[in-house]
Amino acid sequence: MNEKLLKPYDPHSIEAEIYTLWENSGFFNPDNSPTTEAKSFSIVMPPTNANGSLHAGHAMVIAIEDIMTRFKRMQGYKALWLPGLDHAGFETQIVYEKELEKNGRSRFGMKSDDLYKEILDFTLQNSKNIKGQVRSLGASCDWSRERFTLDPIIVNTVYRTFKKLEDDDLLYRGKKIISWCPKHQTSFSDLEIENVERKDRLYYLKYGPFTIATTRPETKFGDKYVVVHPDDTRYASYKHGETLSLEWINGPTTATIVKDASIDMSFGTGVMTITPWHDNTDFEIAERHNLEKVQIINEEGKLLPIAGEFAGMKIAPAREKIIEKLATKGLVDKIDENYTHSVKTCYKCGTVIEPQIQSQWFVKMKPLAEAALKKIENNDIIYIPDHYKKISTHWLNNIVDWNISRQIAWGIKIPAKICDICDKGFVDINDILVKCPTCDGQLREDKDTFDTWFSSSQWPFATLGYPDHSDYITYYPTDILETAGEIIFFWVTRMIMLGIYVTGNIPFKTVYLHGLVLDGKGQKMSKSKGNVINPLDLTKTFGTDALRMALIVGNTPGTSLSLSPDKIKAYKHFANKIWNASRFVLSNTTDGKNIQKPSLTREDENKILEMNRVFNDITYDMEEYRFYLAAEKIYHYFWHTFADIIIEESKKTFSGGTDEEKVSIKYTLFYILENSLRILHPFMPFITEEVWSMLPNRKNLLIVEKWPGS
Repeated sequence: MNEKLLKPYDPHSIEAEIYTLWENSGFFNPDNSPTTEAKSFSIVMPPTNANGSLHAGHAMVIAIEDIMTRFKRMQGYKALWLPGLDHAGFETQIVYEKELEKNGRSRFGMKSDDLYKEILDFTLQNSKNIKGQVRSLGASCDWSRERFTLDPIIVNTVYRTFKKLEDDDLLYRGKKIISWCPKHQTSFSDLEIENVERKDRLYYLKYGPFTIATTRPETKFGDKYVVVHPDDTRYASYKHGETLSLEWINGPTTATIVKDASIDMSFGTGVMTITPWHDNTDFEIAERHNLEKVQIINEEGKLLPIAGEFAGMKIAPAREKIIEKLATKGLVDKIDENYTHSVKTCYKCGTVIEPQIQSQWFVKMKPLAEAALKKIENNDIIYIPDHYKKISTHWLNNIVDWNISRQIAWGIKIPAKICDICDKGFVDINDILVKCPTCDGQLREDKDTFDTWFSSSQWPFATLGYPDHSDYITYYPTDILETAGEIIFFWVTRMIMLGIYVTGNIPFKTVYLHGLVLDGKGQKMSKSKGNVINPLDLTKTFGTDALRMALIVGNTPGTSLSLSPDKIKAYKHFANKIWNASRFVLSNTTDGKNIQKPSLTREDENKILEMNRVFNDITYDMEEYRFYLAAEKIYHYFWHTFADIIIEESKKTFSGGTDEEKVSIKYTLFYILENSLRILHPFMPFITEEVWSMLPNRKNLLIVEKWPGS
């Protein structure tokens, strides 16, 4: 028996060594599969943001996807698990801005190229740390195929897609109202906006013969249109296009009556003035009626000269000053002090979004959504859990055009030129345009970058070398996408749309969505609460196998999982049980030679039949992606059936049984241990590989041994 087994199990003494053994073996690379002409299995790792360290959610991703990959590899598949990292655009720039602030610096005033280089160095350093952390969690991914979203192969694919969208009339640069964060000074798509319910003052202001209700008097300097519903009998005497003179914030003005069916007659008095530059609904009304649009607030959240004496002021202090002035003119009718409404805020900093009209690049999403809906409704893509199918289709049926422009330095530059005269944009992926094709004006480079979700939404086919690389031909579409349910719209659904659009095929056959990892009290982890769990701290204390089991058992797809140190500690005890049971079996059944199958007693035949029944059941759960059940079943079988019953009963046989009974139980114990290690391996790879190496005459690593029944 191996002398290591005589000592207590110490995961820290073996994990790094075993991972190096796996990596050096080449078996992470499916090209080295010991099975010839094997079926392929593929999964692409959700690219981790290269701007920090792994958290508990990342550990869950690694555990689940490694289980999938190891299981398929042991079944004889050429299993590709492709790893990667995401430059993460805005997210990474925000992280780096905080680093700048610590040193008394700001990105504003820095040259864009200088900022880009600094962030690149920052991400490259983080990338090294993250990859080391992924390895420490036991990820059997193919590092030889590792990708980064700024790799030339990815960037070139993104550029080709951008050009294809233009060629197919699915891309346009339009001057539209967009969601703008005054703090970070960039636009966002609708998915990056958080709607927060809050209480504000609702001001009822006199506007000539009307009373209007607004929470934003600071936007009213340019108001020159009064909008009412055409069916509102209260204002039937006013005609569309009629004008009237009235006194307003900074003096007399002329207002025009506009009748539009979008007005909510039940809100306030049923009358509203519009500020098309700073409100989506108002913008749409102005577009329908060809009305003038005037900017009141700049990109920094300060009032412009149109505000007169209030010019240069921030919104909050200006608001009260404006109301004071209106009150002195007798134009404040009343104020509701506790008006509850939904406010759009930046998802990163909580700053109130200030809609602005800007020229940006937009993708026409409806045609892409229609193609995706056909595939989803035809069940070409399976959702686990299945209620995410309904969530996805609802969003696709109500989709809006996607603003893919971001006003940040870090990311993939938009390959386009802008005309200084007519402001039109032209895709120029080969950087050859000099003059405007429309007006012959001088062209300049577009300084914006792509929304990071635009590039990462092409991840499955871009990483595999679309259109002609052998990996793309072999492994696309991938078999499964595993990720967090909270990014179903940000990433999953967009991958489906762009995958179908570019390749003509779905990017993955199954979508497996996990929930959040909560703390031991069931609370969402956050830095402000101080309850963030660092997975590497846990592996140092309990071992990686114990953490992996704690992340899997009870982890039903789509639901959140509470993770406490006590739960992980319980699986450390299980690792000890595996170690001690293995010691007993090897010390009592073998002298370093394989055990040949003897004539078994009926009792031992039944033990093996029971093991096969349980393991077949586990295999079925694995095939159906019920890893949480499979892990629990092997845990209970090994501990409560094998260790507590079969091993304990064998002690009686060894002390008082016949020679035939002893021979029979030796084979049975060894056979059950050997097959249990195979079943346990995807869940607890380190300890099982270590014990496997101690079995007599092992020719292969456990990582490529056959799954029971394969």
